[in-house]
Amino acid sequence: MSFSFTILGSSSAVPTSDRFPAAHVVNIHERFFLADCGEGAQIQLRRFKISPGKINHIFISHVHGDHTFGLFGLISSFSLLGRKSDLHIYANPLLKLILEDHKKYYYEYPLPFRIIFHPIGSKKKDLIYEDEKVEVHTLPLKHRVPACGFIFIEKAPMLNLRKEMILHHKIPVREMVNIKMGSDFINEKGETIPNSALTLPPFKQRSLAYCTDTKYTESIIPHIKNVDILYHEATYLHNMLDRAAETGHSTARQAGQLAARAQPGKLIIGHFSARYKTTDILVEEARSEFPETYAAIDGESHHVEQVRVAR
Repeated sequence: MSFSFTILGSSSAVPTSDRFPAAHVVNIHERFFLADCGEGAQIQLRRFKISPGKINHIFISHVHGDHTFGLFGLISSFSLLGRKSDLHIYANPLLKLILEDHKKYYYEYPLPFRIIFHPIGSKKKDLIYEDEKVEVHTLPLKHRVPACGFIFIEKAPMLNLRKEMILHHKIPVREMVNIKMGSDFINEKGETIPNSALTLPPFKQRSLAYCTDTKYTESIIPHIKNVDILYHEATYLHNMLDRAAETGHSTARQAGQLAARAQPGKLIIGHFSARYKTTDILVEEARSEFPETYAAIDGESHHVEQVRVAR
């Protein structure tokens, strides 16, 4: 089953000729979530062949233009295309006021779909979305305005049965769901057949932490420890540490230092200042702290494969 992270925009406040502002798609079991919606997000969705109609949930880290300006055009296009399904937006309450104001001036007719706004805070970790396949939690960050990251966690799937053992023990269909959920089986003789003998090893739960527009903060480490993918902003090189602190951002070295402590499967750095024509020097700096570092590149996807864990 799919678990991927696609970069639509890797630039910070100012777009460049090859980097759009912040927007990212998380695909978990073909559920598509948009993390931030910078200018041109809908163009990038089409360019990289991700159907905008698959986006039902949008998570906005904070109310700065480079993370929200694409939202208004996307909503307009949804309306023009006759969207009917609800659109859920999770963001600071201020964004709801901005959206309501925007609707007054730019939509001649009522939208053909509902916008369901979910206000979120930035002071503590909260569960803000859940279905049978995935959970999404907020993650408190430190920026110039209230900001939060997001942690996407795949729920553990039911176990896979060993067909030969099911046949061997003549297990009735009515017991199979319980076994898939972890139960042992007691046969007619009263013997207990352990679940581990009846099922394949479980799959590891996959996870992604999305941390953009934040100062270096070790307070998030317990929440992001050992995630498969850590996306962390790296707006500046470390020789601009004072500028990073002043604007509420991190350097590439700081992103690497945080990853070295959190030990993710891989670190993806992004939200690059337009002053850098190439990301190579930023990646090199982050890799000096955490070797498994990669640059966010518009259009590239990072996949996490399913892996069974030993019992």
